[in-house]
Amino acid sequence: MTMPTAHIFLRLPILFIIFNLITTLMPSALCDDAAQYTECRNTYDCGLLKNITYPFWAANGRPQHCGREGYQLTCLDDQNTVIRIEDQDFLVLDISKEVYIITIARLDLWDSPCPSRLVNTTLDYDRFAYVQAVRNLTLYYGCVPNRETVPNNFTCKIEGTQKDRAFYIDESISRLTPHQNETLCFNNISVPIMWTGVDLLHQNRTVDGLQQVLKQGFKVEYKANWELCGPCMRSNGTCGSNITTDSFLCFCGGHPYEETCPNSEDNSWSWNWKRKVIIGAFAAASGILLSVIVCCIKSRMQTFMRTKSHQDLEAFIQNNGPLAVKRYKFSDIRKMTNSFKDKLGRGGYGDVYKGKLRDGCLVAVKVLNASKGNGEDFINEVASISRTSHVNVVTLLGYCFEGQKKALIYEFMPNGSLEKFIYKEISLKTTPHLELEKLFEIAIGIARGLEYLHRGCNTRILHFDIKPHNILLDDNFCPKISDFGLSKLCLKESIMSMLDARGTIGYIAPEVFCRNFGGVSVKSDVYSYGMMILEVAGGRKNSDVQVSHTTDAFFPDWIYKHLEQGSSNLGLPNPMTQEENELARKMILVGLWCIQTKPSDRPSMSKVIEMLEGSIEALQIPPKPFLTSPIRTPAESESSTFSLIC
Repeated sequence: MTMPTAHIFLRLPILFIIFNLITTLMPSALCDDAAQYTECRNTYDCGLLKNITYPFWAANGRPQHCGREGYQLTCLDDQNTVIRIEDQDFLVLDISKEVYIITIARLDLWDSPCPSRLVNTTLDYDRFAYVQAVRNLTLYYGCVPNRETVPNNFTCKIEGTQKDRAFYIDESISRLTPHQNETLCFNNISVPIMWTGVDLLHQNRTVDGLQQVLKQGFKVEYKANWELCGPCMRSNGTCGSNITTDSFLCFCGGHPYEETCPNSEDNSWSWNWKRKVIIGAFAAASGILLSVIVCCIKSRMQTFMRTKSHQDLEAFIQNNGPLAVKRYKFSDIRKMTNSFKDKLGRGGYGDVYKGKLRDGCLVAVKVLNASKGNGEDFINEVASISRTSHVNVVTLLGYCFEGQKKALIYEFMPNGSLEKFIYKEISLKTTPHLELEKLFEIAIGIARGLEYLHRGCNTRILHFDIKPHNILLDDNFCPKISDFGLSKLCLKESIMSMLDARGTIGYIAPEVFCRNFGGVSVKSDVYSYGMMILEVAGGRKNSDVQVSHTTDAFFPDWIYKHLEQGSSNLGLPNPMTQEENELARKMILVGLWCIQTKPSDRPSMSKVIEMLEGSIEALQIPPKPFLTSPIRTPAESESSTFSLIC
């Protein structure tokens, strides 16, 4: 061990002891924090909900200035928590402080799907927002069936209705309306449920199944100046508000501030007093320093023997791992893959094998290379995808982390990656042909997945490696975005500072590898998506090495030339029907908008979906991007990972 390292190890335990002695010896008069500061250090506890803090408050224990308007909690019988939103009472089932999501259920529908008052579910959208996995369930009351029995029906006597017949309907369960069922219903209400509840209603179409789904509740995001609360807490303050204006306040001992607590030199106690306390602490601690230092050095030496990357990974697993996915031993990985017998493919960061869980569920297991990078790709993948829940994002079912052995377990995608179905030289040999209409549906599904990742919540995700190889297809050819090894989590900032580029040549946005074109943001993923759907529409790689000696090498330039000439079939080689030609033209126009050189000229993913689902007449030919992509070689097609600061 070097001398500088030894000095560090010696100083750390000394400072730790001094800190504890200072806090022990500090006179109570000088620690007399303001009442607001003391009150807001208290947590809300009721039943299974524990340690709930800002922005929530309650009449007992956490006054209103400790939270924000619209976040009052009420504990019923020391068991159940109720929150009132827009004149409706909701049971609070769970509060996630890590991802700022609260799970709630309508109180008036908790014991019976027959409420005393027929009102739709409403939210205060300034404070709450539905998550992407929420779906609407419509409950109809006072129905009069004419010729046939209405499915999903139950009996429900509602005051003011003449009939006690009722039924529920969801577009995922049935597209029939009351008129199509030739059923007259006098009243209906809309109730949010989670996507998983739709599957449950498919399996159990009884009133008990309906009641079970209603009791699962639904998830909403809550927002309350997190960009101010974080710095406040890091400055040893507690978050709260001015109850008159509902503006954010940071309570710092004897005084509230609008942002963070001041430096220690500006606090109410003076430096002279602190110096006296430190001197006294040194004198009082001299008798025990030697034994404590010896113990701490031994502990530090053991920690020092571990690599920094291993420490970072272990810390991440301890802090974030248990959120949503299961941790497996490497022996479990070996069993579920039958000793890695069935290899599905190879990526830039490891091999992928087919496996099976104990319940018979098929999975894809990616075993990461032990020598590849410092584990950042593993952290990125687990941190990003464990926070997602969307039909167009692949589901992470588990992970393994044992020293240098790391693996990720995903849901199995029977149809593999999208690239097999769009490049003619691959698809015609090994895979069935997909009609352009199906490819267009896949393009919209990918856009919905990216819109979900970019939706602007407190943990928005930038993927940085959107390409056909990273789009997987399930047995119904539903697309799912995968491989989050290069992704980054962001808060509210729209622009990310960065050190180096990351991504795959041919799909990387100009600003990622050259700062002069603008800042890196969600628009960088939009560029990659645009390059990808141009390949989907054209059935070939954008930069075709085999034709690199011709003017047709770069497909965006080639297709733009045909657009300017007004070519009816866009110059595509295969004959198409009028409907197919319209779909191809729509994808190409949207793709060209997405690959505009300046990030500000590109549409958001929400706008992309609107353009794809809208009329072709509403789409204009975009300006021609003045940059062309470099010709890719096999060596250049690998993904590259570099450090990026969010």
